[in-house]
Amino acid sequence: MTFSNAQRAEVLTQALPHIKKYTGKTVVIKYGGNAMVNDELKQQVMEDIVLLWLIGVKIVLIHGGGPEISELMNKLGKKSEFVDGLRVTDKDTMDIVQMVLAGKVNKTLVNLLEMKGGKAIGLSGMDGRMIQSEIKSKKLGFVGEIKKINAHPITDLLEKGYIPVISTIGCDKSGNSYNINGDTAAAYIAGALNAEKLIMMTDIDGILADKNDPTTLIHEIKVTETGRLYDEGIISGGMIPKVECCVNAVNMGVKNVVILDGRVPHSILMELLTNEGAGTLFKEG
Repeated sequence: MTFSNAQRAEVLTQALPHIKKYTGKTVVIKYGGNAMVNDELKQQVMEDIVLLWLIGVKIVLIHGGGPEISELMNKLGKKSEFVDGLRVTDKDTMDIVQMVLAGKVNKTLVNLLEMKGGKAIGLSGMDGRMIQSEIKSKKLGFVGEIKKINAHPITDLLEKGYIPVISTIGCDKSGNSYNINGDTAAAYIAGALNAEKLIMMTDIDGILADKNDPTTLIHEIKVTETGRLYDEGIISGGMIPKVECCVNAVNMGVKNVVILDGRVPHSILMELLTNEGAGTLFKEG
């Protein structure tokens, strides 16, 4: 499909109110899933983030890296084990998690953003004791529960015009490091920053009234409605903890939270710069 110059100008004009709405505001993006392992989508996501940064949106990128962790564990002959969707993390696994998340994945994303014309700096939750944690459950090992977020390292970078890229590794006062669920960390960090929006990139369209019918996407949900949706089985399985993170983020002061399909090209731009948006929006009420 080709567009005339007039059509391109019209698209930009329609985006102007949305640009004005988000310029100078903080938007937290939780990045993972298929959009992260598909190289073409990864390039597009980084381009979208840099575009938003160039028009003055303060972007904080929080990333996962589960597939990369599992891949390295397999190469090292170590089996991945999960309980309630969380990776059981002994000391050796924690070393691998830290190596992959704070090293390979984080610096790859920083490098991509720089190559696309942005200014980015990578951090882990250990830097500046950003994600202060303690052990969540002995059966999970070094899986952390967040106790406090120190947002100063993030706000310092935002004020200096950088895109902070954050890997979700926590720490405690004794020097232990912890594997932190990325969705949970994104909710806490967005709350600590009083973000305008938290975008949770997933591998599904959003919340569907009928999980087998993508045309039944629920575009907006008030947090007070989630209990009914649990009871009706509309929110079930692996979506339950993700929705709980969305509700917690709203309760912590995030203006609104959206779950969207990161497999759709430019879904972030569609959400922020169009009237229709993308995915399912969670808001107060």
